[in-house]
Amino acid sequence: MKKLINDPKAVVDESVEGFGIAHADLVTVHPDPLFITRKDAPVRGKVGLVSGGGSGHEPLHAGFVGRGMLDAAVPGAMFTSPTPDQIIPATTAVDGGAGVLHIVKNYTGDVLNFETAAEMAEAEGVTVRSVLVNDDVAVEDSLYTAGRRGVGGTVFVERIAGAAAERGDDLDGVTAVAQRVIDGVRSMGVALAACTVPHAGVPSFELSDDEIEIGIGIHGEPGRHRIAMESADGITQRLLDPIVADLRLTSGDRTLVMVNGMGGTPASELYIVYRKVAELLEGLGVSIERSLVGNYITALEMQGASLTILRVDDEMLELWDAPVHTAALRWGA
Repeated sequence: MKKLINDPKAVVDESVEGFGIAHADLVTVHPDPLFITRKDAPVRGKVGLVSGGGSGHEPLHAGFVGRGMLDAAVPGAMFTSPTPDQIIPATTAVDGGAGVLHIVKNYTGDVLNFETAAEMAEAEGVTVRSVLVNDDVAVEDSLYTAGRRGVGGTVFVERIAGAAAERGDDLDGVTAVAQRVIDGVRSMGVALAACTVPHAGVPSFELSDDEIEIGIGIHGEPGRHRIAMESADGITQRLLDPIVADLRLTSGDRTLVMVNGMGGTPASELYIVYRKVAELLEGLGVSIERSLVGNYITALEMQGASLTILRVDDEMLELWDAPVHTAALRWGA
C-alpha cells in the first residue's frame, strides 16, 4: 500500500487541518472536538445546516461548507460516524436563532449519533429538525444500515436545502424542501476495484481482475451482484435501469444528473458514462436540466462510479442555480 500519509492514525486530523489552511477564506476548523463551520457562522436569522459522517468520502462533507450549502460539517474517523460530542458543538455553533437542520445519511451509527446530539442540543435551547437521506436503490439493508443507504443524493439535498436556507426559508420550510429532494432522488454505484483504509492496510474487499460489483456502497459494502467486466455502455445501462424503474421516470420528466467518481476513476471515463446516460434518458423522453460530472462523494481511491438522478421542478432548479460558494462547488457567487 502506498499513500501520501505520515501516520495512519493522524490522517483525518492532518487532512482537515490542511483543508482549513487551504480554504481559510471559507471555513473555520475547530480541532477539539473536530468540526468545520463556514467562516461567518452563525448567520443570524438563517436556518443552520449540519451534516457529517465518516471521513474518506471527500469532498463530502467539508467541501460543501459555505454560502448556499452547509453551515457545518462533522468528520468522523475513517469510514466511522462522528460522535455526539462533535455534533453537539457543531450544531450550537451554527444556530443563528432560526433553528438547525441535520442532514443525516442512513447509516446506523450516523442515525444514532445525530439523534443523540439533536436531543442534547434541544436541551441547550436549539430547535433541531432532521432528515434522513436514503437514495441508494441497490439494496434495502447492508452491513451499515437498516433500509436504503444514503449516498450521492446527499449532495443534492445539501445544495438545494442550503439554497432554501440562504433565501430565508424558516426551519419547517427548509426541512420540507430537503424531504422533497430525498423523495425524488435515487442512486446506484459500481466498483471496479476496492479501496484501502489507511489503518487497515489491506483492500476493503476482493475483486478479481475480470470482476465488477454492481450496487456497491461507499464503504465497500456488497451490492446487488458481481458480474464479469463489461463495456462502459453496458455498465451504465445496469446503473440507470433500476433508478428509472424506482423513480418511475416517464417521457416529459425533468432531471438533475450526477455521474460521480468513487475516487480512483479518471474524468475521461466518467464522461463516457455520462454520454451514455444522456443518450438513454433522451430515448425515454426525459430531459437533463442540470448535471455534475466529477468526484463529489468518494470512497478513498476506489475505482468506480455512481449515478444519481433527481426529478426536478422549477423551484428546485431555481434553488440549484442560486449562488453557492464552497470549496468543492461554486457558481454565481
